[in-house]
Amino acid sequence: MAEAEAAAAGPAEEGRGKTVVLVGVDDSDHSYRALEWAVRYVAETAGAGAAAELVVVHAKPAVSSVVTLGGPAAAGDVVRYVDADLRRRADEVVDRARRLCAANSVQGVVEVIDGEPRYVLCNAVEKHHADLLVVGSHGYGAIKRAFLGSVSDYCAHHAHCSVMIVKQPKPKE
Repeated sequence: MAEAEAAAAGPAEEGRGKTVVLVGVDDSDHSYRALEWAVRYVAETAGAGAAAELVVVHAKPAVSSVVTLGGPAAAGDVVRYVDADLRRRADEVVDRARRLCAANSVQGVVEVIDGEPRYVLCNAVEKHHADLLVVGSHGYGAIKRAFLGSVSDYCAHHAHCSVMIVKQPKPKE
């Protein structure tokens, strides 16, 4: 009986005693839905008496990935403007995540990391020894996914933990 309880506890069987849930967020409704799911999961896990830790990660794009055109004269002003906008958006994402955590009495670690989201999230999984990665899904079809790439698809194949892809519910007809 004790062995079954230990196995059901998940990470406790590895001697850590807590489940680490990492969620990737950006300024989309899809990622906010994933954050809501992760916060609810952590709150329910803690309510059941198990220890859980929430880590919220926002991948801030590098300015160079956004600014690719223009001559050297315009580059300085454009880079400063874009960088300020990216920082402002990151602050808004972090603030929204912290408010949701506080409203649900969940304490979480919030990080902003520069880089491509798919790599940032997989690296954060390793850094925090996450047991579960939660990401949203934009619901792209195969063609859009092929052209735009899919963070959730990449993470599902490369993250060294279980991955929960939170999809938008279909509208009821």
